[in-house]
Amino acid sequence: MIQTLLVANRGEIACRIFRTCSDLGIRTVAVYSDADEHALHTRRADTAVRLPGAAPADTYLRGDLIVKAALAAGADAVHPGYGFLSENPDFAREVLDAGLTWIGPSPEAIEAMASKTRAKRLMGLEPLGEVTQGDLPVLVKAAAGGGGRGMRIVRRLDELRDALEGARAEAASAFGDGEVFMEPYIENGRHIEVQILADAHGTVWPLGTRDCSLQRRHQKVIEEAPAPGLPERLARELRTLAVRAARAVSYVGAGTVEFLVAEGRAHFLEMNTRLQVEHPVTEAVFGLDLVAEQLRVAEGHALEKDPPSPRGHAIEVRLYAEDPARDWAPQTGTLHRLAVPPGVRLDTGYGDGDPIGVHYDPMLAKAVAHAPTRAEAVRRLAGALESAVIHGPATNRDLLVRSLRHEEFTSGRMDTGFYDRHLAALTAPAPDPLAPLAAALADACGRSRFGGWRNVPSQDQVKRYEAAGEEVEARYRHTRQGLDADGVRVVAADAQSVVLEVAGVRREFAVTRYGDEVYVNAERLIALPRFPDPTAQLAPGSLVAPMPGTVVRVAEGLTEGATVTAGQPLIWLEAMKMQHQISAPAAGTLTSLHAEPGQQVEPGLLLAVVQPTHIQPAPGGIA
Repeated sequence: MIQTLLVANRGEIACRIFRTCSDLGIRTVAVYSDADEHALHTRRADTAVRLPGAAPADTYLRGDLIVKAALAAGADAVHPGYGFLSENPDFAREVLDAGLTWIGPSPEAIEAMASKTRAKRLMGLEPLGEVTQGDLPVLVKAAAGGGGRGMRIVRRLDELRDALEGARAEAASAFGDGEVFMEPYIENGRHIEVQILADAHGTVWPLGTRDCSLQRRHQKVIEEAPAPGLPERLARELRTLAVRAARAVSYVGAGTVEFLVAEGRAHFLEMNTRLQVEHPVTEAVFGLDLVAEQLRVAEGHALEKDPPSPRGHAIEVRLYAEDPARDWAPQTGTLHRLAVPPGVRLDTGYGDGDPIGVHYDPMLAKAVAHAPTRAEAVRRLAGALESAVIHGPATNRDLLVRSLRHEEFTSGRMDTGFYDRHLAALTAPAPDPLAPLAAALADACGRSRFGGWRNVPSQDQVKRYEAAGEEVEARYRHTRQGLDADGVRVVAADAQSVVLEVAGVRREFAVTRYGDEVYVNAERLIALPRFPDPTAQLAPGSLVAPMPGTVVRVAEGLTEGATVTAGQPLIWLEAMKMQHQISAPAAGTLTSLHAEPGQQVEPGLLLAVVQPTHIQPAPGGIA
């Protein structure tokens, strides 16, 4: 029997595993990097062990340190979670060689399936060799790991070299393995997967299908079970193939077999020999705790002959600290508050007040809704997200709500090209025109009990804010009757709540302030200074760091004075285990270059200047 479990992971998945362990009476051990010393998973465990010496981004890839931590803390089992070393056969062997129970399949099964190239050969498929014009488009893909890292679409042969280099670097950073391969890229298919659970006694459960088609950068954003609109013939074929893959490697534990479905045909992608991020939707539909089942199987218990019957429909969204409108740029800062209404499951690795750093994936949480029908689950989840309290860096919350309500999604006709087609419309700014006024009125109520009223006529009070990247103004007046604004009746106002009425329609606004950040219901505003700095401007063509991170690469041969073309990749940043490309905004001349590999950068730092060809330099070189 397992008594003490170490989770060789961090964040949301570590917290989720600890929750099951608490229910089962199993003691827990967390490991943490220096960056995670005060992280939620570190606080939630019964015992926490620091992993010394390694850089924060690489700490959880040090299997030797993790095994030492398990032994030092008296753990008798190790759960790898997902990502990091979860599909590393050498780590599984280290755990077993140390006399610990490994929560997962055998190292041999991992080895057979963890490399996507070996897995394809096991299923009778071969990756592409030399790529010609006729093979395009192709997908460059990391052989190890998942989560969309180490993947690039190549549509032109002259893009292939950069795609291979970028994918190798990203895969090596995320998984410690830079091997990549190429396969045909199937446009606009559906990403369908089958959850399996197998014991050591020969029983394999295929636990239905999941649709994971809504993706950004090949990383899943919205997942659901069962996959909607899938013909029973095809669903049965997918379950059969999944069981066949598991039996081919004598699989034991939880795993997922992934397919791309196009034109009624199933194309095998890979088998993930671990728990998936989206496992909660299967748990909801089948009434299972998959982590508890993993632990039972690892202890040698047998599964029942048949799995439970599925009930209803479940949908999960991944809430990311990122800006979808700016190429999904990850965001950092303090997560002041995160809460969803009752009736929706929230799995998170963050507590209120926790910092969101640069070293790891920007996923804040997963929200899951379960209901008797798909339509009810969609509506419940969209409504809960819309009213959720999320105070902190920019997130993809609005994108998720709009995606759930998009006709293509509600009708079940989505595919992997969904965001390629609809991202611009789904991220179009839709600021609430009354939010700045509500913020200004709440601020006026909070500053003084006298409220700024004067006995003589006065000009409007003016407050300036940044909303959705634009500068806006709010104007109001203090009168004998209280606060007043043109065209708006101020029904009530205090420092935390404002009630306004426009054309007979009354609305209430909750207002919360953290320094210059103001949250009005779901909208985030930045209070601007009364007198802006007139010198805070950059020259045309300036390229600044869009996020904190590390410069990992500068285009080969790039020097000041070089001629560049519009869209030419110049600098690559790594942040949160993903590489982000910074390109020339226009054709012109590189007049300044400040970036160099290994350099740590903060948002807004000037990296380079491209002087567009249509701008003539002024005397002294100033445009």
